[in-house]
Formats: sequence, C-alpha cells, structure tokens
Amino acid sequence: MTLFKAENIQKRFGARVVLEDISLSVEEGTVHGIMGPNGAGKTTCFHVLTGYHAPDGGRIVFDGRDITGRKPHQIARMGISRSFQIMNLFDETVVIENVLLALPEFRAHGFNLTRSVFDDKALVDKALGVLDQVGLADLAWQKADALSYGNRRALEIAVALAAEPRIVFLDEPTSGLGVEATRQLMGLIRKLRKTYTIVLIEHDMNFLFELADRISVIHWGQVIAEDTPAALKANKWVARSALGEVA
Repeated sequence: MTLFKAENIQKRFGARVVLEDISLSVEEGTVHGIMGPNGAGKTTCFHVLTGYHAPDGGRIVFDGRDITGRKPHQIARMGISRSFQIMNLFDETVVIENVLLALPEFRAHGFNLTRSVFDDKALVDKALGVLDQVGLADLAWQKADALSYGNRRALEIAVALAAEPRIVFLDEPTSGLGVEATRQLMGLIRKLRKTYTIVLIEHDMNFLFELADRISVIHWGQVIAEDTPAALKANKWVARSALGEVA
C-alpha cells in the first residue's frame, strides 16, 4: 500500500528553479532511498516533503490525506518525523531528556517549570523504551554531549521516533560516521524497518543500495529514475549521470 507520495513537486527560490518535477511513491513498510549528485535538490526535496518549505506546485499525500503546504508541527502530529543532516540535540541535558521533550504526552502537558519531568514514571519508562529501540537505554542518564558521534546519530533517530511516527525521514544519517559506526547504523535501520516506514537521503551509495527496497534518483531537479537497487544499476539514465560509476 502506498503510504506517502509526491506528485509533480516544484520549488524555486527567486529565479532559481531547484525542484522542477519531483514525483515519488513510498510503500508502507519499506525503506525508500533518495540519491543524487551534489546540487541535485535532495535536501530541498526533503524540506518540502516534511513541511519546512512550501512547494510552488504539485501535491503531497500521506495516508490518503493531502498535506501540501502543512507546517512541520502539523505534519509531525499526523505521523511523520525526520532527522537533519546537522544534528539538533540538547547537549547540556541528559540523553533521556532529549527523548522526553519529544514525547507527545510531554508536549500535551505543556512546559510546566514547577514540576520535574522526571517525576512522571510513565513518561520516563516510555522514553527508556524509545532509547532501547536504538540501543541507548544504558546511556540514558549520560550527558548528550558525552556520547560518541555514532551514538549521537542514534539519539537523533530516537528523538524522531519519540513522536510515534508511521514514517521517518532520515537526512544523510551516515554523515561523519566511520566504518564501524556506519555498520552499526545499518543494523539499527534494519531493525527499525520492522516497525517504521523509512525514507532516507544518503551520500554513501553502498549503504543505500544495501538497505533500500526502492530508490528515487534526483538529478537536475527531477526524478530521473525510481526502481529497485538492482534495476538502477542497469538504468541508462543513472549510468549517464555522475552516479553511474557508483551504481
């Protein structure tokens, strides 16, 4: 079943056309990759799909509902979460607090400065459960800035999962990771795909081709191909692009 789709998305900044015609379809329960050379429009595409930029044309549909032009917080409440290429964590707090602040129950209560969030055992237990999904439960009470870079990436994913999404968008999750941390992240995404639909932009083509069920190739602000990794390796448009050597 198609969970998320974009139809003929366009985006320009002044006279510069960044996205000319982006159409893609994400099936529920899959890992869908987005790849393309630098400047192809991948990050802008992610921003449009998750509400951080409004498209200038086209339509975005999630679970049968038109979400075109919705704000990020509205989209998040509907079941869409995302990470960012540049991590956005509260470094001066402990690991678990980053997750607690993202839980829907915490947001529903509002920011009550007279009551410690740690007094709510149900919330703490739920946050620990989210951290357990990404392998960080044992580090819950450490300062966030004391984590290794790989564990910080895992914590950012945990913050995205805390919002109880159906689909998670990951922006360059291997950025800055070494070989071992990348291997661990691959294992984490394989585990999470059993529960969540995942869309990821990734510059590490080996990582992407290993994980994705389908991949959309963006070039010149357009989707020039969308297929399985195996089929893309033989695609003439991919072969002619700067991605051909990797594919």
